[in-house]
Amino acid sequence: MSTQKCTIKTLFSQLLSHKKEVVTGNIIAILSTLILAFIPLVIPVLIDELLLGKEHGFMAFANTYLDIENKGVYVVVVMSVIVVLRLIAALLEIQQVKIFVAISKSITYDLRASLLAHLKKISLKEFEMMRVGAVTSKLVTDIETIDGFVSSAISKLVVSVLLMLFSAIVLFGIHWQLALFILITNPIVILFTVKMSKSIGALKKEENKAVELFQSALSETLELFHQIRAANKEEYFFEESRAKAETLKEHAITYEYKSNAAQKYSSLIFLTGYEVFRALGIFAVLYSDLSVGLMLAIFTYLWVMVGPTHDIINFQYVLSSAKAACQRIETVFEMEQEPEISEHFNPFIGKDAIGIEVKNLSFSYHKNKNILSSVNMSIKEGSKVAIVGASGSGKTTLSNILVGFYPLNEGEIFYAGVSNKALKLSTIRENIYLILQHPKLFNDTMRFNLTLGKPHSDEAIKNALHIAQLDDVIERLDLGLETLVGRDGIKFSGGQRQRVAIARMILSDPKVVIFDESTSALDVHTEVRLFGALQDFLANKTVITIAHRLSTIKSAEYIYVLEDGVVVDSGSPKELLEKDQSYFSSMV
Repeated sequence: MSTQKCTIKTLFSQLLSHKKEVVTGNIIAILSTLILAFIPLVIPVLIDELLLGKEHGFMAFANTYLDIENKGVYVVVVMSVIVVLRLIAALLEIQQVKIFVAISKSITYDLRASLLAHLKKISLKEFEMMRVGAVTSKLVTDIETIDGFVSSAISKLVVSVLLMLFSAIVLFGIHWQLALFILITNPIVILFTVKMSKSIGALKKEENKAVELFQSALSETLELFHQIRAANKEEYFFEESRAKAETLKEHAITYEYKSNAAQKYSSLIFLTGYEVFRALGIFAVLYSDLSVGLMLAIFTYLWVMVGPTHDIINFQYVLSSAKAACQRIETVFEMEQEPEISEHFNPFIGKDAIGIEVKNLSFSYHKNKNILSSVNMSIKEGSKVAIVGASGSGKTTLSNILVGFYPLNEGEIFYAGVSNKALKLSTIRENIYLILQHPKLFNDTMRFNLTLGKPHSDEAIKNALHIAQLDDVIERLDLGLETLVGRDGIKFSGGQRQRVAIARMILSDPKVVIFDESTSALDVHTEVRLFGALQDFLANKTVITIAHRLSTIKSAEYIYVLEDGVVVDSGSPKELLEKDQSYFSSMV
C-alpha cells in the first residue's frame, strides 16, 4: 500500500516545500496590496482639497516640494501617479500569479507522477477489476480541480486577506466606527458561505462521480468498438454512454446553478450590508466631522473589499471541491500494489537457462475457491516441458504465476534454487518471457511494437523477423518498420500478431520462454516452419509450452497434465501415451 496521500493538509505541506517561491510571492503580494490599498484614498482626498476646500496637506506638499501651484497640473500629476501605481500593481500581480502557477503545476505534476508510480506497481488482480476511464478521470479532472485550488484560490486568498487587512487599517484611520461595522459584517457573510459550501462540495463530488462513470463507459465502448460492431450492439453500448452523459448533465446543472445561487445569496448579504453602510456613511457626514471626500474614500474602500470578500467566499467552494477531488484521488492510492521484495542474489545472471521448481502451489482469485491446488512441478534447466489440460484447468493461470503476475496463496516457486519470495518481480519478468495467446499491439509503428522502446540494431530486428516468419509481412507494408499498425494491430491477422509477439521475445532474449497457446492462430504449416526456425534460438533455453494442439507439443521432453487446477499426471510423451491416450484425444 502506498504511503502517498492527497489531502488538503498534504497539499499545503507541499506548498510550503516551495518556501523560497512562496515567500517571494507573498512579498510581491504585500507590495501590490499596499499600492492597491493606497490608491482609493487619493481621489476622495483630491475632491476634498480641490472642490470642497478641506485641507488634507497633499496640495501644500505639492506646492512646497514639487512646485505645483496650478490645480489643473496638480490633477494631471495625481492622475498620472495613479496610472503608474496601477501599472506597477498589475505587473506585481502578474508576477505573483506566475509564481503560484509554477508552484501549482509542480505540485500537480508530483501528484500525477506519484499516481503513475503507484499504478505502475499495481497488482494485476487489482488492475483487472479497475475501470480505466474512472482512473483516467481522476488523473485529469480531479487533478485539474486541485491545480485550480493551488494556483488560483490560494494565491488570491493571500492577496484578498492582505487587501482586507490593509483596507481595514486605513478605514480605522478615517472613521473607526464605520470600519468596525464593516469588520463585523464581513465575517458574518464568510461564515454564512462556509456553511453553504459544504453542500456545494457534496454536489461537486457527485458531478465528478458522474464524469468518472461517463468516461469509463465511453472508454470501454471505444476500446471494444470492433467487438461491439461485430455483435451489432452499437445501439445498446452508445445508448449506455448517452444515458451516463445525460446523468452528468443533470449533476452539472444542479452543481452549477446551486453553486451560483449560493454565491449570489452571499453577494446579496454583502450588498445589503453595503446599502446599510452607505446610509450610515451619510449619517456620519451629517452628524460628525467626516468629510464628503473621506466618505467617498470609505465607499471606495468598501468596493475595493468586494473583490477580496468574493475571493474569500469563493475559496470556501473551491476548498470543498478540492477536498472532494482529493478523496477520489485517494481511492487510487488505496489500490493494492505488488509486494516490494528485497533481492540479494540474482540467479539468472550468467546463465542461458534456469530450472524451475514449483512446490505446493495454491492460488485463488476469491477465497475458498482455488484455481490451482497443491501444484508440484520440476522443470530442469534447458528442458522443454509442456502443460496440457482441458479449458479452465488452470494452465494460463499457472503461466501467469510463473512469470510473477499473481501472488501465491500458498507454496513457493524456486528459480535456479532461489525462492520467489527472495526475488524482485521485475527480475523474474526480465528473464522469463510469457507469450500470450492474444498479444496486444500498440497503435504505433511496427518497429516500436517489436522493440517496445528498447534500443535494438536493424540487424537484430531483421533476424527476429526472419525467425518469426514475418519477412513477407514486413515487405508488404508501405513504410516497412515505420508503418503504423493501427489500434491493437487491427491491420494484422491473429496469426501475424502472435508472430510479432514471438519476434519481441526473440529480441528480449530471455532465459525461460513460456508459450501460452501462442501459435493457436497459425495454420499447421506456418507453425511447423516457425518452430523449425526457433529451434536453434530455443536450444539452450528452458521452454514451457501450453497448447491444445498435439503438433505444438510433440517436441516436449516432459508433460504435465492439469485437471481442475491439480496435476493429475506427468511424464514423457511416450509414458503418457502408454498409460492413457485420452489425454491427447482432444488434441488435433
